[in-house]
Amino acid sequence: MQINEDSFYLELYLIAIMKPILKNCLCLLLLFSAIVFSTSISSAHPSDTAASKPSTVKAKRVLYGMASFYANSFNGKETALGEIFSQKKMTCACNVLPLGTWIKVTNLRNGRSVLVKTNDRLHPRMKRIVDLSRAAAVQLGYVSHGLTRVKVEVLGKKQPPKN
Repeated sequence: MQINEDSFYLELYLIAIMKPILKNCLCLLLLFSAIVFSTSISSAHPSDTAASKPSTVKAKRVLYGMASFYANSFNGKETALGEIFSQKKMTCACNVLPLGTWIKVTNLRNGRSVLVKTNDRLHPRMKRIVDLSRAAAVQLGYVSHGLTRVKVEVLGKKQPPKN
């Protein structure tokens, strides 16, 4: 069998063009088969029947940012939730969470944490994540610094049990 030089170069050219296309097709085929395989396994599992209970585990929402604490001039004034603000209560102001939400605030410098209720809003231009009452700031140990980096874990609307 004799190979024509022109047909040889034409075949090389077609292989060079078709190789990336075939590679992409192969990747798509593998991805599709993996999806079909995983859904067939999960649907065949007996615990996934319609009679089984749905999962009640919620993903915990976690936020990171800067925290400050209220000035004394706000003591005795009404909050956005309608409560009277007190520096002695474990409350905070937050713009990103619904009013009445309980959160766990952890000082990232020293690891201390407190449970507080969101009952007020910050100024709309404020970049801080929370503004805590003085009692909460004292427990977190940052009153002398004024600001600290914190981790905020959303606990929900119900008051968490006291430890």
